[in-house]
Amino acid sequence: MFRFSKEQKIFDIAGVKIGGQPGELPTAMIGSIFYHKHKILYNEKTGEFDKQKAEELLMKEKEISDETGNPRIVDVCCGWPQAFEKFIDFIADVIEGPFSIDGVTADARIAGAKYVGEAGLSERVIYNSITPETRENEISAIKEAKIKSAIFLTLNAKRPTLSGRLQVLDDLLIIAQKAEIENILVDTCVLDIPDPGPVSKAIYYVKEEYGLPAGAGIHNAIDMWRKRRKKDPTKYMLASAVANVTSIILGANFLLYGPIENAGIAYPTCALADAYIAYAARQEYGTKPLTTNHPLFRIFR
Repeated sequence: MFRFSKEQKIFDIAGVKIGGQPGELPTAMIGSIFYHKHKILYNEKTGEFDKQKAEELLMKEKEISDETGNPRIVDVCCGWPQAFEKFIDFIADVIEGPFSIDGVTADARIAGAKYVGEAGLSERVIYNSITPETRENEISAIKEAKIKSAIFLTLNAKRPTLSGRLQVLDDLLIIAQKAEIENILVDTCVLDIPDPGPVSKAIYYVKEEYGLPAGAGIHNAIDMWRKRRKKDPTKYMLASAVANVTSIILGANFLLYGPIENAGIAYPTCALADAYIAYAARQEYGTKPLTTNHPLFRIFR
């Protein structure tokens, strides 16, 4: 195991702590709901959906989160500005703790930001996401809504490499200052099928050089692979588990694991990795988990 030489930041976002050295905190799990073509949606444009099925999915995820000790953050997806209000109201009412607003377009994200500001939900919200290409009107909307937490995507289309991802981080930190974001979560950005390797190594370097919480939507690489070559469900889930664990081994503090329906596979595999890492860190460095809910104390019971 290893420890980062840089002091590691830990952010408390509506009761969920993210960051720290390996073995201190469990990986925060971010699963998506109301995503494009989600079966619980009746009408994506107007925001009509099956509330009973949505609540069942959320309660099932909560049960799994409680079992493993990995905290959950619900990623509220939306493609249409007029639908966001309904999705946000429902999630804010049904769950406790933080949730992210994940708009497909800038217009949708801005609408979501404005609404959470008006509804007094800004402290519970993580803005998903800010890139080097984010424009001033969106930055202003985030600032005006008083949102203090955001995911920053190290998107470098011109140089989609390990070093390219790190190259844009300083630009993102300037945007964070403009938007008055305090809790910075760095997503090292999957762009291609083999990316879990460099993306995971980028997570390591972000933490080693900046001390910021880092993670990624590793599942996107597996989804791209599945679209190119058909995979049976077992192989898909195994591939997702390997990709997720690779990033955790290199220091990931959070994972966007994809559709909330995948919680039953994503949580236990990531929790097991967290437990192994915590046990090794305790033996080698004397690192103690910062919560009694850590998977180390739950997964082997």
